[in-house]
Amino acid sequence: MKKNLKREDYKLISKEDIIEHLSEMEKKVTLSNGTEPPFRNEYYNNQEDGIYVDLYTGEPLFTTKEQYDAGCGWPSFTKPIKREVISEKSDRSHGMARTEVRTGESDIHLGHVFTDGPQEEGGLRYCINSAALRFIPKRDLEETGYGEFLPLFEEK
Repeated sequence: MKKNLKREDYKLISKEDIIEHLSEMEKKVTLSNGTEPPFRNEYYNNQEDGIYVDLYTGEPLFTTKEQYDAGCGWPSFTKPIKREVISEKSDRSHGMARTEVRTGESDIHLGHVFTDGPQEEGGLRYCINSAALRFIPKRDLEETGYGEFLPLFEEK
């Protein structure tokens, strides 16, 4: 998917047009509830400040302020930007009982949420596939239409 989309551009693009431009891994993860390889995905070790948005709608989902290294090989977060931007559902695939995380608006598969996260941050670990996300660096938030999230990165 194009990396230079502005927030308002998403409203002009149909889901079908977005799918047409996705990589095979992005399609596998978002449309078929797939999982990308650990430690070999774009954002698992991201060190740059910014936000992650829904690959399909541009909806802001997570910030790097809540991202941490869980040692699992995928981007991990203690919480979403807003709880209502994601949905959860029971996932009993592969002989496991897990909680799947999906986007609220586009209903694409993001990953799973587990209860083994940092206790001081609420105890949750949102283990998310890079292939379901687009990263907007802090330096680009204003020009891409996400300037309202800049205060999240101010020192307190």
